Amino acid sequence: MKLKTIIVEDEANSREILRNYLAKYCAAVTLVAEASTIKDGLQLIEKHNPDLVFLDVEMPFGNAFDLLDQVPDRTFETVFVTAYDQYAMDALNSHAAYYLMKPINIDELIKAVDYVVDIKKGEYELEGKVLQTTLKKAEGKITLPQQDGFQVLEVADIYFCKADDNYTEIYLENKKILVSKTLKYFEEALSEFPFSRIHKSYLVNVNEIQKYKKGKGGSVVLSNGKELSVSASRKAELLAYFK
Repeated sequence: MKLKTIIVEDEANSREILRNYLAKYCAAVTLVAEASTIKDGLQLIEKHNPDLVFLDVEMPFGNAFDLLDQVPDRTFETVFVTAYDQYAMDALNSHAAYYLMKPINIDELIKAVDYVVDIKKGEYELEGKVLQTTLKKAEGKITLPQQDGFQVLEVADIYFCKADDNYTEIYLENKKILVSKTLKYFEEALSEFPFSRIHKSYLVNVNEIQKYKKGKGGSVVLSNGKELSVSASRKAELLAYFK
């Protein structure tokens, strides 16, 4: 597949280097436009509806995060390109697909593009469809510690788990249970079952996912109608369940 791509970078030399690297090493990329400012970048994004945007972090009159804040319902993937490594956590929180340091390493650039290709293929194949995994129904039990003892649940009855500081909310069909364990605890406890950590706040029973919706991170709709956000860093792992 081809990725409609935009470069937003204020330095002409950096744009030229990236443009040449993409042309030489990334056949999946179709470069449709370039911008040197946030304002021009926003206009080009609206005009071209890209699949991928390479975005410099530091630019005159703003930065990459200012641009992304103005596209709340974006469907494109973002690869940050910067000379400053202190923005890595902010990039993750902004649902960036990849983070490249300047000077750009060609192997890392290829990895970034391949990663976005996999994501986009999965999204296009799954968008709007009723999903069915190839996974068997989870068969087993889990013990939930309680103040007055413990409770035993069938794993298959769990729709999803939600982080609540050092507690976790376990969502069943008609109720939720609050347990004094972290979500990380349940991620490990349920690792042998078809559960996917789709977000820092959510661990989901994959068999209960019925639809996937594209977006800056995307979201899934469960069989009970609940819609949960998917972080960009978890998207590829989730989509792999439905190949």
